[in-house]
Amino acid sequence: MHYITNILYWISTGLLVPIILLLIYFFVRALLLVGGFFGQFLDLRKSQARLRPIIDSLTADNLNTLAEALPKKSRSLSVDCMKQILEAQDDVTRVEKILSDFELEAEKDMELPKTLAKMGPMLGLMGTLIPMGPALVGLANGDIASMAYNMQVAFATTVVGLFSSAVGFVTRQTKQRWYARDLNDLEFIANRIKEKYAKP
Repeated sequence: MHYITNILYWISTGLLVPIILLLIYFFVRALLLVGGFFGQFLDLRKSQARLRPIIDSLTADNLNTLAEALPKKSRSLSVDCMKQILEAQDDVTRVEKILSDFELEAEKDMELPKTLAKMGPMLGLMGTLIPMGPALVGLANGDIASMAYNMQVAFATTVVGLFSSAVGFVTRQTKQRWYARDLNDLEFIANRIKEKYAKP
């Protein structure tokens, strides 16, 4: 039994370095995600201020108004899909495929926030529990310096894991609202196109 517990201890302590490296990687990705999220927010705010009144007043007869108002250069996924839908408006099957592709791309864009939200707490907890063993050993042996070092590692991994998770959670929730609204707009435009070509 003593050998088995030693094996488990060696395995757990051996996982500490990979977990710390993963936490650092997730921390860097979370910072990059925040920067990209802020840029996406500014771009979305600008395009919404310009296109919202036109979309709200859109009819089957004034689709060209929307086409003329779309910015020529935009990083917004929804704006690109609007352009594609208006270009392929006489092909209903193509329009439906564009809507499906938009949903897939939106889901792909939310993969990183979803990963951070789920994996951050897991890795943070593992990074917290693993150093607790050596810390308790140091406490039993009266080695306060070793105990303090291991406790410092435990608390640091918890904070980094929770930070990454919080960034992932907030960005995912916000992007879900953005993409839900964008999909609603795209479906509205697609329905207006159907009305246009359904007229005798």
